[in-house]
Formats: sequence, C-alpha cells, structure tokens
Amino acid sequence: MADNARTTRRTPATARYGNRPTMKDVAARAGVGLKTVSRVVNGEPGVTSDTERRVQEAIEALGFRRNDSARILRKGRTASVGLVLEDLADPFYGPLSRAVEEVARAHGALLINGSSAEDPGREQELVLALCARRVDGLIVIPAGADHRYLEPEIRAGVAVVFVDRPAGRIEADTVLSDSFGGARSGVAHLIAHGHRRIGFIGDQPRIHTAVERLRGYRAAMEDAGLPVDDAWISLGSTEPARVRQAVTGMLAAPEPVTALFAGNNRVTVTVVRELALRDRPVALVGFDDIELADLLGITVVAQDAAALGRTAAERLFRRLDGIQEPPARAELPTALVARGSGERPPA
Repeated sequence: MADNARTTRRTPATARYGNRPTMKDVAARAGVGLKTVSRVVNGEPGVTSDTERRVQEAIEALGFRRNDSARILRKGRTASVGLVLEDLADPFYGPLSRAVEEVARAHGALLINGSSAEDPGREQELVLALCARRVDGLIVIPAGADHRYLEPEIRAGVAVVFVDRPAGRIEADTVLSDSFGGARSGVAHLIAHGHRRIGFIGDQPRIHTAVERLRGYRAAMEDAGLPVDDAWISLGSTEPARVRQAVTGMLAAPEPVTALFAGNNRVTVTVVRELALRDRPVALVGFDDIELADLLGITVVAQDAAALGRTAAERLFRRLDGIQEPPARAELPTALVARGSGERPPA
C-alpha cells in the first residue's frame, strides 16, 4: 500500500485530460488579472517587474504556451510564407534561405521552400501552388520575365518581394546585389594588374544578373580605353562542358586572353578546375564567393547572400504588418576580396 502511494502522483487536470493550460490558469496561479497575463505574454508595457516575474513563474510551472491560431485567424493569416529559389542545391542560396527563415521565425511564421530550376513555367506553377495554400507572402528569385500572373494574388493581399533579380512587367519590392558595380570593380582589378585581354564567361543572357555583370565588364574595359573582342565573351549554360569549351576557346586563340572573369560561383568552380590542368598561369576573378576559395587563393567579388535574404524578408513582413508605401528597390553593395588569383600578372 505504501509503495502504491509512493508511485502514484497527482497530476494537474490539464495533464490528465490533455487540455492545454490557458491564460486564465496562469492568471489564477499568479494571482493577477487576465489582462496582466496578456500584457506579459505579448511583451506589452504597464506591468511591474515583480508582477512580470510572478506571471513568468506561473507560465513555466504550468507549461503554458501561447496559442497563436486564433490571433492569426483574426488577422486572416496562415502564418506561412513561401520562398521560391532557382536551385536549392546552389550554395549561394543556403545563407539566403537561412536568413529568410530566421526573420520568418522571429515573426512566428513558417517558411516553405521550393525550386524553380530556372524554368519560368515551373516558377509560375510553384508560386501559384503556394498561393493556393494561402501563404501570407512570397519571396521570389525569378526565373521568368513576366510576372503579371501574380497581379490577382497581390490584389488579394499576398505580399511579394523579389530578390536577386527584378520582377518582370510588374512593379514590386526588389532586393538586389550591385552586379554591375561588382563586375566593374573585379575587371578593373585585373586591368590594374596589367591585363589587357580579359575573357568574360557568364550565365544565360536572359538572366538579369548575367546581363548586369557583362555590362560591368564592358564598362571597366571602356574606362581603361581597352577594346573588347567578341571572342572574349561567352554567355550560356553554367554546365561544366559549356564552360570548359569557353575557357579552351579563349586560351587557344592566336592572341589568348591572359585573365578571366567568371560570372557566378558555378562558372568559377569549373574555370578553377580547367585552369588547374594547364601549365600557363591565367589570372582569375570570380563573381560570388565559393567554398575553399580562401584556401585556393581565388579572388572574388563577394555578395552578401544572407543580407539579401534578410533585407527581402524584413521588407515582406513590413508589408504584412500593414505598411503602405510604393514598391521600393534596394541594391546592396558587393566587395572585392583579393586572394591571389586576380593578382597574377600577364604570362
């Protein structure tokens, strides 16, 4: 009998019947009014430190957790946002996605990721599927050039922010890196180290960032009074075979380039591998930092992917909080990181 008494413990009614403790339970335990508990839970002013301490102790003792469902429903929200990326496997998007998730979490929202695979049709399908699931807002890295399909969703109250590239044919909040200025500074760096024949290998010409980086390359060459041979420019798929072909063609020409500017991280990786097979040194600057670039001595134009994601997410939640203002465009700076490959003199 004594053993049974010792092993049988009284449990609160909330634990026995699976009911969650309420603010009313917290108020009763702390000896305060319901409004006081609400103020503490929601971080509102007007509560003394001693009272706040008692309420927090009651919250911990009861295992109280705020149920946001009713509050969210009152606001007509689902507490979820969508993020449509180009490629979830691309290392550039890791810190961007993580930054968006951190901001979403701070606002009590769930983040849902999807990949467009650089396919405009897939982008539209994915975006509309997220809207059908009633996400409150979207952050989109666009693959397409026409986003008028989003106009009914925006009118219905879905907040939308575009990141890395602007929206096509609609006015919308946009957060970009300075692709033009970054490429211009990277190519100017090669010119400053004596290079006059500089190759540019970039992404597909329909992509905004590829066009802007090519424009920056041309501007740097023009600033230095240098001609640009069409054979020094190659835009297209970032598939390794295509990039290797571009490198081979530029280095096998009668007057080969002495330096290369790689238009993004995937291009840079293939160029580094291809140059490692060659005896003649070729200077290299890449746009985007890559893993192990510091150990390999790769000079890059670095953009802050986390800042892109954070800025876009903060803009999105400003919209969701009811801030009414015209669509804005933010352009974040890039930084040249010299590590050796871009400082090699012409062979």
